Amino acid sequence: MAADPWDAAAILRRLNALALCTETPGEITRLFLTPAHRQAITLVASWMDQAGLSPTLDASGTLTGHLPAKNPDAPTLMLGSHIDTVRNAGRYDGCLGVALAIAVAAHVGPCRLPFHLDISAFGDEEGVRFPVTLTGSHAAAGSFSPDWLDAADAAGITLRQALTDFGLDPAALLAGSCTTNAAAYLEIHIEQGPVLEALDAPLGIVTAINGAERHDITVTGVAGHAGTVPMDQRRDALTAAAAMVLAIEAAARRHAHIVATVGRLEVSPAAANVIPGGATFTLDLRAPDDACRQAAAAEIFATLRDVAAVRQVTLTHRLRHVAPAVACDARLQAKLAAAVASQGLPVVHLPSGAGHDAMVMAKHCPMGMLFVRCLGGISHHPDEFVSEADVALALRVIVETLKQERVLF
Repeated sequence: MAADPWDAAAILRRLNALALCTETPGEITRLFLTPAHRQAITLVASWMDQAGLSPTLDASGTLTGHLPAKNPDAPTLMLGSHIDTVRNAGRYDGCLGVALAIAVAAHVGPCRLPFHLDISAFGDEEGVRFPVTLTGSHAAAGSFSPDWLDAADAAGITLRQALTDFGLDPAALLAGSCTTNAAAYLEIHIEQGPVLEALDAPLGIVTAINGAERHDITVTGVAGHAGTVPMDQRRDALTAAAAMVLAIEAAARRHAHIVATVGRLEVSPAAANVIPGGATFTLDLRAPDDACRQAAAAEIFATLRDVAAVRQVTLTHRLRHVAPAVACDARLQAKLAAAVASQGLPVVHLPSGAGHDAMVMAKHCPMGMLFVRCLGGISHHPDEFVSEADVALALRVIVETLKQERVLF
């Protein structure tokens, strides 16, 4: 008996099965180009076969299932997300978007839509194994850098060697054989945040993927004996860094849609009886608008310089990463909004604070995203959870989006 294409419980059962494709028993850890990744590809390919899709694996390790239109010259709509994970992950991040998209294909396949439908399962969105990320979507968008092939994992294996060992051809990747001809890209993803839950909304339409910048910040003071240097004569790098961290938080709170995170702080010489002479910390700053992010960064660093002057320490910083904000296509947003409203649901628009394959695909074609509410906003954690009811609504909304017009583009 054929599977019910509206059966959201079946989608969740598939995700439970996919969770067993792991490098570490008892948790979900599935890194790019590992045996667990190959096991996942085999499983997802079987789902594509069952849905009437023709699966192929490209040179970047992306598995794509193709559903042809009647007209071979028709445009292509691409649905996708990723099947790699962080270490000790949840089972829905990325994978929900792939399993749900395959269910969409199973539902619309008999309708013979007036456009080709490609469902892609990218293999490297998280960037955990290699110091590069979004490999598959960069290949699909034609923006893969040849230099990335020399990136090495913790064992010293380069991306080039790992691709070759996996049975893939790096030369084909460099030749652009993976580049898609998609005319539009849609991604379904868990929100990875608490906004939809707070609004009691099962789904959200993404307006933009936040731009981000990351800095390494160094504070240099003077180390000294913990028992002999009076408090008013200290140039303590750690207390200065602590004041800076709180100043960063305060500055971010003054700006709507700005988020700022100090995720790592290290102290030297790190001895219980020595006043810290040095402290380094990271700053991750994100916003859906680049001008707002840049203004917030300027304000933050002006404040940090003031703190350094008052506390008589030296401040230096290095910008080590910047990614511009990426707007979602207005037309695709409108179509998703109409589909959400057709289900009697509130239409909620929100930015994405996390990066996704969609941000890369936006360089190649119009891009849209639909968020699904997740319990407590928890993600990258075994407690990650989405409800069957919300998955069913997301499935209906995407199918309705595809059927809104004869042509989406």
